[in-house]
Amino acid sequence: MARKFLLFIFLIFVFSSCGDEGLKKFISTDIDKMLGEQASTQYENGLSNKILSETKHQDVYRIINSIKNKILNSGKIKNKDNFVWELKIIDDDSTLNAFCLPGGYIFVYTGLIKYLDNEAQLAGVLGHEIAHADNRHAIDNITSQLGLSVLLSIVFGSDNNQLISIAQNLVGLKFSRNNEEEADKLSINYLYNTDFDAREANGFFKKLESEKNAEELLEFLSTHPSPEKRYDKMLDEWKSLGGKAGKKYEEEYILLKNYLK
Repeated sequence: MARKFLLFIFLIFVFSSCGDEGLKKFISTDIDKMLGEQASTQYENGLSNKILSETKHQDVYRIINSIKNKILNSGKIKNKDNFVWELKIIDDDSTLNAFCLPGGYIFVYTGLIKYLDNEAQLAGVLGHEIAHADNRHAIDNITSQLGLSVLLSIVFGSDNNQLISIAQNLVGLKFSRNNEEEADKLSINYLYNTDFDAREANGFFKKLESEKNAEELLEFLSTHPSPEKRYDKMLDEWKSLGGKAGKKYEEEYILLKNYLK
């Protein structure tokens, strides 16, 4: 018992001296995948068959998975081969949202797809959500909100019920301002390494700002900070990378929207 207590105190000392990034290094990415799978299953079970069938909507999934894969192949995704990066489309035109659970479980609403103007804008949104998962922002959130004792129970697998409880709260998780700013910046970097015009990630937030009082934006804004000023920082990031132009793929996006009619 004394040895266990001393080990526990030692771990607290080591982890506390490491800061948030140090803490995250000691937590296996298997935790991300476990939490993401649990949360994904729970969420899908509550959707009442609103997930679009990949068999019946092959063209829609082909186009959106192609956009996703360009981001994953940008050379910037640290967990490209480690996470599942599984994408599901939710048939809900009234909801403007997308999110990515830990481990790479991506959900996109048809309302968001129909709201956007081109593939590059959708790529910007996907890049932002992928950045949250790839950089393990949910783990940051769990660490800051629940504290070290819960973190240690997760690391050493002593409380599976706690894992289930945490998973239940991952959908709609609000990230810190630093996490959101990092995801914005990384989204620009991801797109910059593809043939997409990275400014269109910025264009999406600019569109949100101009229509921020619209009722259909409430769901998105409930889980994301206001887009005000964010697009300026993203444009600055694009300029710092060299200001390379890219493609928007507007005609292809019209085709995607037609497949959803």
